Amino acid sequence: MPLTFDDLLTRARALVGDGRRAVLGIAGSPGAGKTTLAENLVRELNGAGRPWVAHVPLDGFHLADAELERLGRRDRKGAPDTFDAAGYAALLRRLRENDGQGADEVVYAPTFERVLEQPIAGAVPVPPTARLVVTEGNYFLLDTGLWPRVRSGLDEVWFCELDERERLRRLIARHEEFGKGHEEAVEWVLRSDQRNAELVAASRERADLVVPVGELALSH
Repeated sequence: MPLTFDDLLTRARALVGDGRRAVLGIAGSPGAGKTTLAENLVRELNGAGRPWVAHVPLDGFHLADAELERLGRRDRKGAPDTFDAAGYAALLRRLRENDGQGADEVVYAPTFERVLEQPIAGAVPVPPTARLVVTEGNYFLLDTGLWPRVRSGLDEVWFCELDERERLRRLIARHEEFGKGHEEAVEWVLRSDQRNAELVAASRERADLVVPVGELALSH
């Protein structure tokens, strides 16, 4: 039977069956629908009651443009080595250590401001009542660099899969929405984003679940 959104909700709920805080990672190529899926999961799981699911995207761990310039990586922004993977792994460890079992500490995570194209520290609060943390990013399944350390901090990783033409269309539209002209957006997608997408696609087989997001009824 085809995978449904209700199936995903059931599987996500089961991650916290033993009472401890769990972390669900959603991976996939740029433009594949990771954020949309994560936001829908968080909204539906929280419902109208007391929120028990938090959303912490990887994007807040982009290196700042000034640091990318210093490292000579500014024109590759979005590649695996343009993120603070070690810092992100440390956040995952902290989320697990401070899981609300007798603690009342709020853990703060950074966010990424797309208009500024820069990370902003301390913008995402994770309260001790959060039993499930949903996080999404491109590189959770990579087996190189520091990314295996990240994977070890995730209970499951789901891989978003989307028709390639639709993925590229959405990605170009996103770049245009946040300030790039059409030709500039197409050039960036086909050069930088596509190289990253091919790297991510090669990690698909390591996922715990492949989610055909184009076949799910998700609200944007």
